[in-house]
Amino acid sequence: MFIVQLKFSENKAQAGQFMDGHKAWIKRGFDDEVFLLAGSLQSGLGGAVVAHNCTFTELEDIVAEDPFVAQNIVTAEILEIIPSMADERLKFLVG
Repeated sequence: MFIVQLKFSENKAQAGQFMDGHKAWIKRGFDDEVFLLAGSLQSGLGGAVVAHNCTFTELEDIVAEDPFVAQNIVTAEILEIIPSMADERLKFLVG
């Protein structure tokens, strides 16, 4: 399981220009059953995605396809979590 932090960079002002492509990238992640959750970071710092069903390397490739990443509108950091405990509703995430 992974958390992808997408923090705005110096090209933040160009976000509107690439928003449709970014939204399509998010939709594709859900359609491919890789993304579990996506949303904004508080205080307008960027966004975050919770992902699973892929390897770290596969997720790196997926993240690189985000127009926001490609255009340096955000910088991406991928954090890998190895779940050992979960609420019953999330047990499918524990290996």
